[in-house]
Amino acid sequence: MKPKLVCSLLAVLLSTSAQAQTYVVGVENLAFLPHYSTDKQGNYEGFAREVLDLFAAKSGVQLEYKPLSVERLLPALLQGEVDFKYPDSPNWSQTQKAGKGLSYSQGVVNYVDGVLVAPQQQGHGLEKLQRLAVVNGWTPWGYQERIAAQQIHLFQSADLQQMIKQALKKDADGAYFNVVVATYYLDNIRARPGALVFDPKLPYTRSTFNLSTVKHPELIQRFDQFLVEQHADIAALKAKYQVEANLDSEFMGMEQWKVDFLKRQKAKEAAGL
Repeated sequence: MKPKLVCSLLAVLLSTSAQAQTYVVGVENLAFLPHYSTDKQGNYEGFAREVLDLFAAKSGVQLEYKPLSVERLLPALLQGEVDFKYPDSPNWSQTQKAGKGLSYSQGVVNYVDGVLVAPQQQGHGLEKLQRLAVVNGWTPWGYQERIAAQQIHLFQSADLQQMIKQALKKDADGAYFNVVVATYYLDNIRARPGALVFDPKLPYTRSTFNLSTVKHPELIQRFDQFLVEQHADIAALKAKYQVEANLDSEFMGMEQWKVDFLKRQKAKEAAGL
């Protein structure tokens, strides 16, 4: 190949790279591992960061992450301060979003919100749940009627750490939160694995985290295509971060060592050992 032609091709490639469109993704400035978190330097990290970075690499766009408080994130999207919001859901803040023309991606990852209780309280039913700890801003779906009837009293907490502390001290009968995130916190940060366990006998919500936008519905379509085309890579990331750990099994919310033990026991029983 002639030198002039090589230089021309290189110039085109550099020009294309320089012109890559940059979009700002508004994200929650919140410790919500393994899904996402922001470190002390303000760097966004976790499963969500890797998925969005993979999309940027595959689509030839650049993404910048703007961590904001949960309260500021939706207004920032609606006022055009950010191009996208993650996570989001068509079910959240419907009154604020009415008439705003939001577009949502397909679900990026599944999640379950439910109540974690002391192991000895698991399976005792709604009647035993009279004091429920929640993080400020969270809606305990499935419990509104009993709360309105004052059959359940809410204990508001500033964050996950305070809420877990309330439940461990038995100031509350249970704690309502994302099951995977609460279990991760107990296992890896609080170092109290199994101190609280998910109670599947109590009401819980199953849904997905989505990417949303007001200004760029065409990119949402590209993102949906990416979710299909890169399904295997995304599944590998889900396995790496355990963001959907046991959500579709009887072991939902259980520590992994216990899951492994019970699976080995079942395998032995099936083999007749």
